[in-house]
Amino acid sequence: MQTDLLARGRKVLAEQSFSAMLGTQLDAFAPGVAQLSLPVTPKLLQQDGFVHGGVLAYLADNALTYAGGSVLGKVLTSEFKINYLRPAKDAARLVAVASVVGNGKSQAVCRCEIYLESGDERKLCAAAQGTIRKAD
Repeated sequence: MQTDLLARGRKVLAEQSFSAMLGTQLDAFAPGVAQLSLPVTPKLLQQDGFVHGGVLAYLADNALTYAGGSVLGKVLTSEFKINYLRPAKDAARLVAVASVVGNGKSQAVCRCEIYLESGDERKLCAAAQGTIRKAD
């Protein structure tokens, strides 16, 4: 069943043209958890060589909705907040790990950590929390 969930999640991601353009991948997807990754390319950098904050926010939002969707089905983001903890630089890829903190029938509160990854090293660069609601 979890293999089916991952396959469905990857199909949905492939249908998101913005995600496809960025090269986002769904690495893990199971009830209550999701992991997405994104290769860092020069097009994602702002003028000082850091990954643009909007890219981090996109990745957090998508990871949060995947985590919430894993327990609720088709969902939308109701709200989310992100804290940028360090500049996103000198990394090969970004990895967003999201999990459900708690959920009911129509909404889930989820959290997400975004890591800079280079080789075997991971550094936390952002943390987010959001409310994900079942789509009408």
